[in-house]
Amino acid sequence: MLFDAPVVDHAHALNPEFFAGDPVVVARQLLGAVLVRVLEDGTVLAARIVETEGYDCPRDPSCHVVARLPGAAAAMGGEPGRVYFHYAYKQALLNITCRPVGIQASILIRAVQPLLGEENMRELRPVKRPIDLSNGPAKLVTALGITEELKGQPIDTPVFYIVPGKALPESEVDTTSRVGLRQGAELPWRFLIRGNGWVSAGKPSGGVTQP
Repeated sequence: MLFDAPVVDHAHALNPEFFAGDPVVVARQLLGAVLVRVLEDGTVLAARIVETEGYDCPRDPSCHVVARLPGAAAAMGGEPGRVYFHYAYKQALLNITCRPVGIQASILIRAVQPLLGEENMRELRPVKRPIDLSNGPAKLVTALGITEELKGQPIDTPVFYIVPGKALPESEVDTTSRVGLRQGAELPWRFLIRGNGWVSAGKPSGGVTQP
């Protein structure tokens, strides 16, 4: 899928209030948006969001794991629009908190398509196959230089932010169940850009796919 030249100006960044609502709705809305990371030397990295998942603990059985992770419930239930890292197999996965304070909810960014600074991304994450650069949630964190000091920060800082993209019609989006879950496996809360080669190879837990 081809995209127009990305808008990466911080003046267009989504503000944290954008994330105050239902994470399942916001996860769908984020498809096609541009994730922008500005490195210490001023290098701008930008990538299109092509796959997301929503997590909404008040109605989400998969959230039982949050209670077992030190500090996770407080971080996930913080102010909306904050960077939250969920750790799987000691790898950080990029989430953005949703809903009002006190409610555990977030969006997981599962895959992105490089747009700007791809050579720099490959220095941060050397790969043999080009497609493996950022087609997964842990991969994109490394490729975009998303580091621990961003934890808990608003998603509209000058060094890390999201610029909205062109709204995608339903004909260009697939909805499936999420990846790697046992509980809540059937919920259709994963969204991906149909036919995009940068979508992760993860298999939906519940086998649910909706056009």
